[in-house]
Amino acid sequence: MKERIEYRKVSPEAYKAMQGIETYVRASGIEHSLLELVKTRVSQINGCAYCLDMHTKEARAANETEQRLYLLPAWREAPFYSERERAALAWAEALTRISTEDVSDELYADVRRHFDEKTLVDLTLAIVGINGWNRLAISFRSQAGNYQPKAANASLR
Repeated sequence: MKERIEYRKVSPEAYKAMQGIETYVRASGIEHSLLELVKTRVSQINGCAYCLDMHTKEARAANETEQRLYLLPAWREAPFYSERERAALAWAEALTRISTEDVSDELYADVRRHFDEKTLVDLTLAIVGINGWNRLAISFRSQAGNYQPKAANASLR
């Protein structure tokens, strides 16, 4: 597959706007490991190779285990995700599939047991952001495979 548009170069202002969401979410206080799990799971649902490559590498660089990454599509049946992670993953799946599935009051109540109002808004923004990145990467065919995690980049300097 050939990249269709290098959206970062064609519209640097749009890229900067998306980066603004990322910058905010990273500074929100939500655990990096949880954000990477959510971003990976959303990217699996959407089928975004570029983002899957990026976020699994970021997760590994942050010491996420291979086992948890491999079993992420079956997180409901796997025993090694915390209740907070499970709530975030369920929320991420519901919001990603919002055009075909309802976000139930029961799910909201469960998520609220693990996230205060501000943190839930921030988590929701992270999910909105990764869905946006997925749509950019998929539609313009961003090329997967060359991403290097920031931790690896820092160690090379």
